[in-house]
Amino acid sequence: MTSPYCVSVTGGVASGKTALTRRFEALGIRVADADIAARTAVAPGSVGLAAIVETFGSDVLDQDGALDRAAMRRRVFDDAAARHRLEAIVHPQVRALLHAECLAASGPYVVAAIPLLAEGGGRDAYPWLDRVLVVDAPVDAQRARLTQRDGIDSTLADRMIASQATRAARLSIADDVIVNTGTLAALDAHVDALDAHYRVLAAARAAGLESSPATAA
Repeated sequence: MTSPYCVSVTGGVASGKTALTRRFEALGIRVADADIAARTAVAPGSVGLAAIVETFGSDVLDQDGALDRAAMRRRVFDDAAARHRLEAIVHPQVRALLHAECLAASGPYVVAAIPLLAEGGGRDAYPWLDRVLVVDAPVDAQRARLTQRDGIDSTLADRMIASQATRAARLSIADDVIVNTGTLAALDAHVDALDAHYRVLAAARAAGLESSPATAA
């Protein structure tokens, strides 16, 4: 089976990834979501959940035996070593689930929404990606969106932003960039242009032609 042309959407917290992927879905493009894959990877009865309990103890489970995500976040938020242990359990399974979903997708191309692409090994960890689209936003915009969306203070917002890869690290793996500081209408226009671009690239790859240069919006 020929692998479909696969575009990854990534970006920092509160950069606008969900708004972007919804627009691709509205254009009929299948979106494979790493957040959904991550929940599947640690569902009750899964190998992933068993490995987490073995590593961190049963106090990360809720009363129904499912992963207590809030407790797990607290456990790893300020502990880089613990976070790396958790990622070493979850990330390989998420990659496998995403790859399988992308392989099964129909349409001109498929989008893989991977918020932690830079943190999870980038292109080396996902060699089957054809292109990377980074949704970029200044830290000030991320902070403002987090405080409004999640009802948290700026100190916690800054800690959340700092716990992720830097903007420079994300941009270093980008083929295409959307700076998401404008209106929703502007975002629609960016997505329409990229959709047309990706359809051309997918058709060119299927015909055995070379990809075109990176773009920014």
